[in-house]
Amino acid sequence: MTLSTSSPVPGAADIRRWRRYLADERAEASVYRDLAGRRSGEERDILLALADAEGRHEQHWLELLGDDVGRPLRGDLRTRVLGFLARRFGSVFVLALAQRAEARSPYARDSDATPQMAADEQIHEEVVRALAARGRQRLSGTFRAAVFGANDGLVSNLALVLGISASGVANHVVLLTGISGLLAGALSMGAGEYVSVRSQRELLEASTPNPETRSALPNLDVDANELTLVYRARGMSPDEATAHAQEVLSGIATYSTEPVVGEDAVDEHESVGKGWNAALSSFCFFASGALIPVLPYLFGLQGTTAVIVAAALVGIVLLGTGAVVGLLSGASPLKRALRQLAIGYGAAAATYLLGLLFGTTLG
Repeated sequence: MTLSTSSPVPGAADIRRWRRYLADERAEASVYRDLAGRRSGEERDILLALADAEGRHEQHWLELLGDDVGRPLRGDLRTRVLGFLARRFGSVFVLALAQRAEARSPYARDSDATPQMAADEQIHEEVVRALAARGRQRLSGTFRAAVFGANDGLVSNLALVLGISASGVANHVVLLTGISGLLAGALSMGAGEYVSVRSQRELLEASTPNPETRSALPNLDVDANELTLVYRARGMSPDEATAHAQEVLSGIATYSTEPVVGEDAVDEHESVGKGWNAALSSFCFFASGALIPVLPYLFGLQGTTAVIVAAALVGIVLLGTGAVVGLLSGASPLKRALRQLAIGYGAAAATYLLGLLFGTTLG
């Protein structure tokens, strides 16, 4: 490995920085090994290869430090938290966090790190992104319904409760309205999600080639070659379709795996999710979200106090759901959390102002 010659006599600041890099590399390698321990097959091999790469980076800093290695340092707080989560969960959330950690590598801006190391870190980000994408795809259908359900419950019922409360009606009316909104919204969300997912799956199934097409191939007129129309309809050029159809027909005797049936339809179905799973998830999460703004009224709070407590509780949960979405998407959890909070509070504030307006008018 080629070492940097920009600092022949390292200063105290250089040594501290190198020791910090060394500690972080060791911690990141440990994270990948912990994640690998919770996986099998190809994913395990990839994670172990990433750990080996971090080991090469570790060796670079060891060689630069020489006798100045000193006592081992702990990795930074983010990496230690990541390691804790990897040892106990090993989920897509941890991979999403690891993706963000790789994206924050300082090597591209540090002349003491080799260009190869900086390039490695960029590639590591893409490797982890691809691994996380597998988990995101498995989660996408039910997770989407859960997140949307919870946020709809939080925002819609907070807006409903605050709007009714602002109109000046009695506390029990606000409570009954909130519970009615919870039940109506949860049932509506569950039914709507079931219909949506089932309809999408049915559309995909309608687009999936018929398996019985396989049995018709031996009886095709080789000269007319109707099979070329199939491949042209799927987007091939006439020449490509003709060549591919001839190849299929010439190998009918040993034919077994020609994708007349769309193999990728299974993956599309998986990403959409299952109707009942999505419906149940949406129902439960909408109900749990919609319950939050009702809690102050259930415990007897009234007026401005109930409004403030309801808004604060909903705000905390909105921040949490926004942060989770940010983590899974590989984006900034803070930005996603604040965006979620702003949208939710904006809708609730508009309804509250309308409630005040109608309350004053009707009064």
